[in-house]
Amino acid sequence: MILNRRHLLQTAAAALLMPRVASAGFAPLNARVTKHPIAPASYPETAVWTYGGSVPGVELRVRQGDRIQRTLMNQLPQATSVHWHGIRIENAMDGVPGLTQDAVETGASFDYSFVVPDAGTYWYHAHNQSMEQVARGLYGPLIVEETAAPDVDQDLVLMLDDWRLDPETAQITDDFDNGHDLSHAGRLGNIITVNGSLDPRVQARRNDRLRLRLINASNARIFDLNLDGLSGWIVALDGMPLETPIPLSGAFPIAPAQRIDLVVDVVAGGDTASLVSVERDGAFGIVRFDVDEPLAPAPRQGVSALPPNPLPVIEDVSSAPLHRMSLQGGAMRWLDSARIGDTELSGQELAQLGRFWALNGYAERPTDPFLDARTGGLHRIEFVNETVFPHAMHLHGHHFRLIQPDGSLGPWRDTVLVDRGQTRQIALVADNPGDWLLHCHMLGHAASGMMSWFRVT
Repeated sequence: MILNRRHLLQTAAAALLMPRVASAGFAPLNARVTKHPIAPASYPETAVWTYGGSVPGVELRVRQGDRIQRTLMNQLPQATSVHWHGIRIENAMDGVPGLTQDAVETGASFDYSFVVPDAGTYWYHAHNQSMEQVARGLYGPLIVEETAAPDVDQDLVLMLDDWRLDPETAQITDDFDNGHDLSHAGRLGNIITVNGSLDPRVQARRNDRLRLRLINASNARIFDLNLDGLSGWIVALDGMPLETPIPLSGAFPIAPAQRIDLVVDVVAGGDTASLVSVERDGAFGIVRFDVDEPLAPAPRQGVSALPPNPLPVIEDVSSAPLHRMSLQGGAMRWLDSARIGDTELSGQELAQLGRFWALNGYAERPTDPFLDARTGGLHRIEFVNETVFPHAMHLHGHHFRLIQPDGSLGPWRDTVLVDRGQTRQIALVADNPGDWLLHCHMLGHAASGMMSWFRVT
């Protein structure tokens, strides 16, 4: 039996339930191997790597300004670490082996303790051998609640992922050194889940208002999403509230590592509404809402912006220094040469090492920082995509503002999608001291060269 989209559409998974921790207390975060039903019921369960024994990992839900304290207990066959993605965190807690901490070996532990300054939708995931460990399931949601939450009937976390499973055994394929994946679009799966389930179903009432917290936990898939039987607004991107919510009309993308918060009303005329994934060969529902009769006689009108987070002020960026980062390599634009450390290697030598990509001529994290900034300095970074593939560029420890083509300032983000041949600029206030990673969050691209860093002193 071969896994295909029909199984996705026909399989009715369990209701959309996720384990929760009610508040941040000092407790273990166990990284361990377990089994989970990824494929349809006729298949065996899939061996996965998890935090707390579930896919996704245990949901951490806290209030803005709370302190999270967790002890990572590594029960995996590999060394690992935890990166708290999107949190403007103190540097020692960022979870990057070789830059902010040592990898946590099998049987060892590491204490993470940090304050969450910003409300919003975030997540945590492995940051050692990330391409493999995240693909095996090592991630979970981190939700920081506002002091004044929006008026909604349900607050739902939806973690999107794709899995590459063997079509006979339903086990995760062990081909993480696949040169085609590394040099092309990345590791794409053959089955899509939301919160670890195929075709999950949610109970809702007509005219209900829902908050949907979308998190793209996939290795490389850019989801183009649409709504069927739902209407509403984008209210936050990468955790940060929009000053003015954006009405939804048509499909919208979410790249690996990005988050989008929606406030939507259930307006379905029938008994089903859906979150839809739009692909080249058609569209299909990835979450279904079973719609009952309304509790309220009519939908609510309009939506208010979420309370702003305490971000630095960025207004005029015209005099800020500009730093160019060239995204290079990959299939059809093969590297002629690039550096690893102080050594210049030919494209053939790089390919033999599994390095197909480079950032500014370096095919791994260089010795010197891409940007050496004083605390509080305003900088512009220009990402120039010289490749024929898109890249999701992520900065650790900071959020930044997009600079629109007309020079105006766009929304705050921590991960920017740079399409093939595209140039995108961001404005960054370097206000968080430490050594911070800057990399492509298509994790195969990062593993095969697209890794850099910047320093704030």
